[in-house]
Amino acid sequence: MSSATISTTQLSVTPQSEEQTMVKKVAVSSFLGNFIEWFDYASYSYFATTIALVFFPTGNHTVAMLQTFGIFALSFILRPIGALFWGSYGDKRGRKAALAHSILFMSGASFLIGCLPSYSVIGVGAPILLLLLRMVQGFSASGEYAGAATFLGEYAPTSRRGIYCSLIPASTAIGLLAGSTLATIMTVHVSQADMVGWGWRVPFLLAGPLGLIVLYIRTKLADSPVYESMNKALEEKTDRRAEDATVAEDGMFAPLKELFRNHFKALMISFGACVLNAVGFYTVLTYLPTYLSDTVGMDATQSSTITTICLVAYVFMVFGMGHISDTFGRKKVLIGACVAFIVLTVPAFLILNTSQFWPVLIVELAMCATLTANDGTLSSYLTETFPTSVRFTGFAFSFNLANAIFGGTASFIATGLIALTGSSIAPAWYMVAVAAIALVAMILSHENTDKDLSNI
Repeated sequence: MSSATISTTQLSVTPQSEEQTMVKKVAVSSFLGNFIEWFDYASYSYFATTIALVFFPTGNHTVAMLQTFGIFALSFILRPIGALFWGSYGDKRGRKAALAHSILFMSGASFLIGCLPSYSVIGVGAPILLLLLRMVQGFSASGEYAGAATFLGEYAPTSRRGIYCSLIPASTAIGLLAGSTLATIMTVHVSQADMVGWGWRVPFLLAGPLGLIVLYIRTKLADSPVYESMNKALEEKTDRRAEDATVAEDGMFAPLKELFRNHFKALMISFGACVLNAVGFYTVLTYLPTYLSDTVGMDATQSSTITTICLVAYVFMVFGMGHISDTFGRKKVLIGACVAFIVLTVPAFLILNTSQFWPVLIVELAMCATLTANDGTLSSYLTETFPTSVRFTGFAFSFNLANAIFGGTASFIATGLIALTGSSIAPAWYMVAVAAIALVAMILSHENTDKDLSNI
């Protein structure tokens, strides 16, 4: 082979190889960033009893638990606000910059929670500091899921965008699974006194080095080709004087103004699609274990075992649904998920009420499969819905607003409906109503599966 041929071959292979390497790095950083967020979520939930003893030693366990979960719920309030900030920042300054700073704040706040003194040391200052750090987490985490999915979606090949973006919800389930596994291991091998003394701090302290690893990876990444192409086109279209005038007028929040001015319909449709995701995720993966033990009267060990099995199955199924959405289109799969929730949820809850292990397991796996049809498709759908200039903002705001209103309140509403109606299947009808809203939104939506993101 001649030197000219070798040179030509190298020139044709090297750029593709470099692109594949960059996509892998983006995938790893996206996975780890979202994993840290949900590992923290699981840790706070599973260690809630111990955290209540450390920060709220009121003598009344119920009051202490309510205060602990109250702080957890308050962190959701800042999510829509954080979404607007990080979304605008990512659309204006770049995906890479937004994700690098958000992971720094998120993992830093988690690490500092692990360093907090207890109520017995500084009194009321301890829960106040816990609340402040949880709010920092909520503010910064609101950009992680949307930013990671946007960044990865813009790098991914068009024909495989669904399966690449499904890595984001998969990392969510793995984070929950890792948190529950760590909590189980520590509960078995660490004494109650040591759990209160130092054990509960371990998962939060782990967020520090994990966050630094993600930050290091992200500093080595280049912004997505789609985003860089948009900036280049803007520079070619506008002379320096006009561009400076635009920046002076609009500032960093120009994407936010553009989103509400020119893409409000797409934003509302996306919010409707995200509502089912919020209620479905928190109901199926976090509320059902409590429902089975407290409402149905199932053995807590059995319900926990079923949840663990479902989380493992979720990881595999969500990748499958991402691939299916690449083949058949996001809109069809999301509509299918809505219809499945409408038709299956009430019968599923009736079977759950039998409290028999195998029927309950089969039903939860079926609900989990239906959930993954939504989860495994939603991240790529939202990435494709908005143009590059407002993609991060539109994704982040619609997703986090739905989770703040419907996700954070899912367990509370389900419990309240049972108490109000006296019916143990009342939460099923709530999910059916939410699925109907999402179905209307999806019918009104457009199919963007095969489109080049730089063209929409």
